[in-house]
Amino acid sequence: MIDQRTAAYGALLLRLSLGTMWVAHALLKYFVFSIAGFAGFLESQGLPAFMAWPVFLMELAGGILIILGVYTRQVALLLLPVLVVAGWTHLSNGWVFTNAGGGYEYPLFLIASSFAVALLGDGALALRSARLWPGAAALPAK
Repeated sequence: MIDQRTAAYGALLLRLSLGTMWVAHALLKYFVFSIAGFAGFLESQGLPAFMAWPVFLMELAGGILIILGVYTRQVALLLLPVLVVAGWTHLSNGWVFTNAGGGYEYPLFLIASSFAVALLGDGALALRSARLWPGAAALPAK
């Protein structure tokens, strides 16, 4: 049974957590690894280095939109390819993220969180909600 009095705030907490993760990882790429360093990492994984800037901008803008509650469901789904590639790059490192090079359980958890946000909706205090599919009801903002 869903408690309608608190469900919108649970969705808000999940939305804020997921958005903060995206912003933090974008800023990590920019300030710690640098975009050039991230491009080098992409290249070392057999991925195109030119994707460093687009991925950084997607993570930063997407995270901000999710935090603000602007088309949260759609943004969470649009960022899924980034998480799938992140999981793929860490697949050979094993399950636990504390393994050398990081494992794949964290990207997998974030994929599940993104689907949960897409299913739950914006939650409370969202700036711009949009239904993901016709007839889908957003949680009431109280």
